[in-house]
Amino acid sequence: MLTGPVFLLVLAGAALHAAWNVAVRGARDRRREAALVVAGGALLAAPALPFLPLPRSAAWPWLAGSVALHVAYFALLAEAYARGAVALAYPLMRGTAPALAALLAWPLFGEALPPPGWLGVGAVCGGVLLLALGRRAADPAAAAVACALANAAVIAAYTLVDAAGARAAGDPVAYTLWLFVLMAFPTVPVLLRFRLAVPGRAEAARALGGGAASVAAYALALWAMAQAPVAAVAALRETATLFGLVLARLLLGERPGAAGWAGAGAIAAGAALLRLA
Repeated sequence: MLTGPVFLLVLAGAALHAAWNVAVRGARDRRREAALVVAGGALLAAPALPFLPLPRSAAWPWLAGSVALHVAYFALLAEAYARGAVALAYPLMRGTAPALAALLAWPLFGEALPPPGWLGVGAVCGGVLLLALGRRAADPAAAAVACALANAAVIAAYTLVDAAGARAAGDPVAYTLWLFVLMAFPTVPVLLRFRLAVPGRAEAARALGGGAASVAAYALALWAMAQAPVAAVAALRETATLFGLVLARLLLGERPGAAGWAGAGAIAAGAALLRLA
């Protein structure tokens, strides 16, 4: 169940996730900025590995699958932000994924939410989609929509893969840190189109900051998935769209409009329903 500490830590992870996404969108070169986040996460994760137990053998196939999915995730994320605003791409990516994850978690993990929980899932998903639809009318970037929706399917897939992997590993933190290290090897060259360049001091600082936010956000999510139903955690993580909306308004000057704020209210209501369920 979603106890108080799990609930709060998932919200903290959602805020961190929104922060590094806004940073990627605000950069001139989104592919390079996404690569910096991945590289920074790997550099921060690697020193901790000798002090953690190896994931159990049953977790390694899940890790391999997750690495492949994360290459696609970061490539699609960079392309979506190169073509559309946070207020368009982020809700579409994050809003469609929890519905898919909740539907698949039932047959895969036997996790059926009580009725208030499903109402919460529906409210969160409806809120983020309302954000996207309201923005789309003012910023109809078809390519960004296509990339974001494709990435939603990838997010749902790696959510379920990593939920199974974290449980099989025996230590969700060790699983997460191994994932961040392993996925950097294929992801960084792909994002940079195999044109590697040493980052400057400012880029190195952004890499470490974005990497820290990314590692912490996902570690909190996987830890929560080992403690509570996958569907509930996956849906509650989508409050990141609310944090992203506020950060994009403050830092990037994006204006979500009336539909955006209505969607934010639906997200807050959905989070409350999930907590009560």
